[in-house]
Amino acid sequence: MSGAVPQRSSRVGQLPSRVRHLLRGPRPEAAPLLVGRACALVGLLDIAAGVFPRFRHSRMHAIAEVLPGSTGPFAAALSLSAGVLLLLLAHGLKRGKRRAWRAAVVLLPAGAVAQFTYRHSVVGVLISLVLLATLLHHRDQFTALPDPRSRWRALANFVLMGAGSLALGLIIVSAHPNTLVGDPSLVDRIAHVLYGLFGFEGPVDYHGNTSWTVAFSLGALGWITAVTTIYLAFRPEHPAARLTEDDEARLRGLLAKHGGRDSLGHFALRRDKAVVFSPSGKAAVTYRVVSGVMLASGDPIGDVEAWPGAIERFMDEAKAHSWTPAVMGCSETGAEVWTRETGLDALELGDEAVVDVPDFSLAGRAMRNVRQMVKRIERAGYETRVRRVRDLGETELDRIRRAADDWRGTDTERGFSMALGRVGDPADGDCLVATAHKTDEEPGEYGDLKAILHFVPWGTDGVSLDLMRRDRSADPGMNELLIVAALQAAPKFGIARVSLNFAMFRSALARGEKIGAGPVLRAWRGLLVFLSRWFQIESLYKFNAKFRPRWEPRFVVYRASADLPRLGIAAMQAEGFVNLALPLPRFLRRRTHAPRPCPHRVTERDVQAA
Repeated sequence: MSGAVPQRSSRVGQLPSRVRHLLRGPRPEAAPLLVGRACALVGLLDIAAGVFPRFRHSRMHAIAEVLPGSTGPFAAALSLSAGVLLLLLAHGLKRGKRRAWRAAVVLLPAGAVAQFTYRHSVVGVLISLVLLATLLHHRDQFTALPDPRSRWRALANFVLMGAGSLALGLIIVSAHPNTLVGDPSLVDRIAHVLYGLFGFEGPVDYHGNTSWTVAFSLGALGWITAVTTIYLAFRPEHPAARLTEDDEARLRGLLAKHGGRDSLGHFALRRDKAVVFSPSGKAAVTYRVVSGVMLASGDPIGDVEAWPGAIERFMDEAKAHSWTPAVMGCSETGAEVWTRETGLDALELGDEAVVDVPDFSLAGRAMRNVRQMVKRIERAGYETRVRRVRDLGETELDRIRRAADDWRGTDTERGFSMALGRVGDPADGDCLVATAHKTDEEPGEYGDLKAILHFVPWGTDGVSLDLMRRDRSADPGMNELLIVAALQAAPKFGIARVSLNFAMFRSALARGEKIGAGPVLRAWRGLLVFLSRWFQIESLYKFNAKFRPRWEPRFVVYRASADLPRLGIAAMQAEGFVNLALPLPRFLRRRTHAPRPCPHRVTERDVQAA
């Protein structure tokens, strides 16, 4: 490991808190926040004014009277349209998005014209013009670029807007009980809403002009749903960034020189990540954007002296798109540099289990359980093999890939900060594969293969555990067997250290079960044990502890405490625990066992050129 923590950054940590606050990551300015909140509030009032007839004659009448559309069928539809559109724009305005600003600049004059044309409301026109003037005056604060997106956003909008329109339509249909003809059933009301969304007359009838009011309101909801869906389907696509061939070659060059610093370094080569390089090209930060969070993982890649330049580029990119910057799983050194250079905060997230190969042994009372389990499995007829990926034949590699895919316990591949997302790629020849076989059984779909462990390089003398997969019909203890086999075979590959799983909140679990732990610590441990039913928090800690590792703390770096819930959801999405997308049904997916296409096989010449 070369380089030290840049000394010039230490000055930042000593600055007054007010100055450090100014140095924190990209934060929305006051004007976008206020305008966004104002749009949301006005949108809700518009919807209430258009839906509930009594609202227009309540104490809120003075406020509602100056909002777009307060009386008549056209006014009710216009009120709903303005309210829904303002709600849709509010979030983008709060984040300073340029396209949301442009839409609001167009919508406000249209609202002013509608105020004067339909209601002759001078006050309503003035409100629209004041908001428009505010937007124009602060236009330099609405510069954020669009987020990565795909065509699935249009389908999601159609489903969500359709469901919302149906729910709001039921409220509209039922909000006029005094003018209803008869007592229509719930089925009739739903049918009336569905007909109305498409512009047709339904089975529910009203006295007077209420029928027109309801019809225009439902038609407006259907129109907004259709227009927004069509816009999202045909607008220019901004897909998430991916590593290019040149990016991957440059990253491999940096890892060849500095890859031994961080055990998570090789995971930067995930091809669903983007990368920013320092001006000198000697350091880089890889990231992925999830729900508006710019999520980096591990430490920056490359020379520590060049980390500040890469971090600055990362923060500039976050500011340009109004993304929330965050780092998952960085080391103590990484957390120190991130906080000093940016003014962000750091929080210990858990510990990484690292086993030093020269110190590992199955002897002793502490390793009795592991030793007995391994001996029992070996007596059952299992044997292990540990090899580099480049030493495997294509037929066996294909079998391992297919088995790893089929033995996955979830529909989606989990992992982000400590997962490579592929097995057996030609560019990853230095990766290590440990397999378990049982030759005394009749070969199955994958021959005698029963379990797989995949490790990625950690410099020249270490590996990091990537994935663990096993046949569900195999005997328990396959993972313990293969980890022991990998540790025992490590010296012949020149491997002196092996990084195992990451244990979240390990210190809380360990201290909370000791004698003398206070009530707060015990309560926190109890909550973690409860959450372990779904997230394997305690089980991963206990599994790692079997091998008597040393624990290396890992940190999450964040901008403000208010961002932590959003950061947590984004991290769970990235890791595959939460899926907010709309995937194709399983039976419609095209099944493939081939590895992801490799942009090119990175040669020694590519690494030297990078």
